Amino acid sequence: MSARERGNALVEFALVSAATLTLMLGIIDFGRALYTYHLVANAARSGTRYAMVRGSTCTVSGCPATTDTIQTYVRGLAPGIDPNSLAVTTTWTSSGGCSDPANQGPGCIVAVQASYPFRFIIPVLPNFTMTMSSTSQIVIAQ
Repeated sequence: MSARERGNALVEFALVSAATLTLMLGIIDFGRALYTYHLVANAARSGTRYAMVRGSTCTVSGCPATTDTIQTYVRGLAPGIDPNSLAVTTTWTSSGGCSDPANQGPGCIVAVQASYPFRFIIPVLPNFTMTMSSTSQIVIAQ
């Protein structure tokens, strides 16, 4: 094998390894994106569960659930992401005036929307941000 052939192999190795490493980083980054989406969806579901059991007729401490307490609870469920970037919006709807906190009891529907701006780290997509968003709604039980 001549010195020229060895240089050829080195260039080929550099090209193939750069493509392979980019592909591996892409797989890892899309795994992070999937983890973040699952975390946001689960946080929205847990927020509705939290609100469902803490309606206006609830008698234990921490009742009734408010927009602020739900937001604090949902942000506390976010390991691995910046909880301050997690936007949480809570709405109560029904035909019986459930927007009033005193009437947010059984039969009202609570919806929690959580969204998070996810940023990829692979160099192929610099400055690309994707918003991971999920909404969950449920009828208040108590």
